[in-house]
Amino acid sequence: MNKIEQLTETTPSDSTHAVPAPPSFDPRADLATAVELAGRTLAAVRPDQYDAPTPCEEFDVRRLSSHLVAVVRRISVIGRGEDPFSVPSFADEIADGAWAAAWEPGAREVAKVWADPGILGRQLRLPIGVVPGAVAAAVYTHELTVHTWDLARATGQDPDWDAALIERVIDVVRRALPAETRGGRIPFAEVVAVGPEAPAIDRLVAWAGRRP
Repeated sequence: MNKIEQLTETTPSDSTHAVPAPPSFDPRADLATAVELAGRTLAAVRPDQYDAPTPCEEFDVRRLSSHLVAVVRRISVIGRGEDPFSVPSFADEIADGAWAAAWEPGAREVAKVWADPGILGRQLRLPIGVVPGAVAAAVYTHELTVHTWDLARATGQDPDWDAALIERVIDVVRRALPAETRGGRIPFAEVVAVGPEAPAIDRLVAWAGRRP
């Protein structure tokens, strides 16, 4: 089991752990942007790439595509205040090549559930613990962006990254997913050192243990 699977399969403590203060901006727009970019990247995957390795440990393109569909479904479940573990970590029922078609209803449901501005102040249960909705939106913007980068790297795509969005996400996830707790509740590998002058996307994925 790799570190991403540990996030989705290990039930956290019922207590609320320390989290950063909710962002001063409305992070739902960033979440919507991340959902849209992930969907476009997923739709561009070719059949001959399904078995290709990705930077995400133990995930080939097929497995990562299945996991992405599960993530977008989980974001809606979390927004409704339901148990995130009610959504499997992989959409194994989806046939090869059907991930993009499955993504569309998942994305629409995210938009519907997260349209309520009151969601930002609610305490929502994530696999890593209980956080305010505003923080949850940033955490999942981070996960979707990192996995979009994984998929793009594996399939030769070059998405148009929103640097301002990524800078906002970095500010939240460095506190929500601190470096010193890797191997515990944090589902990523050790932080990879990159210079402060590196592009925003490189600094974001390096925080998740990727080597840009």
